Amino acid sequence: MITLHALQYSRAIRVLWLLSDLGQPCERVDYERTPEFRAPEALSRVHPLGKSPVIEDDGQKIAESATILRYLVEKYGDDSHRPPPGTPAYWRHESLLDYVEASFAEVALAAILPAFQGKEIPEEARSALDTHLAYIADEIGAGPLLCDSGLTLADIQISYLLAVLDRLGLLEEHRKVQAYWQRLQQQPGYIAATEAAGPMAPP
Repeated sequence: MITLHALQYSRAIRVLWLLSDLGQPCERVDYERTPEFRAPEALSRVHPLGKSPVIEDDGQKIAESATILRYLVEKYGDDSHRPPPGTPAYWRHESLLDYVEASFAEVALAAILPAFQGKEIPEEARSALDTHLAYIADEIGAGPLLCDSGLTLADIQISYLLAVLDRLGLLEEHRKVQAYWQRLQQQPGYIAATEAAGPMAPP
């Protein structure tokens, strides 16, 4: 059985969500955040960078959310969370899946961190965030999700950043993205994951 090292209020919910969709159990090891909202020292004994999520399976450790999500659909032979391989829709999906952490995360965190600390968001950071949220709105298109094929890994991957942005009121001027985030919260896998491990964003 897969072991999931899951930090409180973190990207680990993505993995639980997919596992729930796949009907697969895991052994979950939970880690509480420190008073400074950091990962505890115990996680550095799992991964040198103290990262979460990390899974252990068949004697190997795998980090990075997108890699873990891809690993799980390959391991369990799932073809329902990605468009058909080799199609234009497939490569669009793969681009969106990698976009979340490769491009969007840095921009989102530049706004999230000062907002979380009760500080004013720098104008440059807010402008960059607006640009990316407009891009995401365009990718949603007519919706309801990112891809016509239904819920995908890219939807699961982007959920964490949207959860935190919405918690801080940073989606209020981007109604289309906010409505998309609300639809994601209605997905059975999301509901099961957050009922099991708590919310993505801190209260």
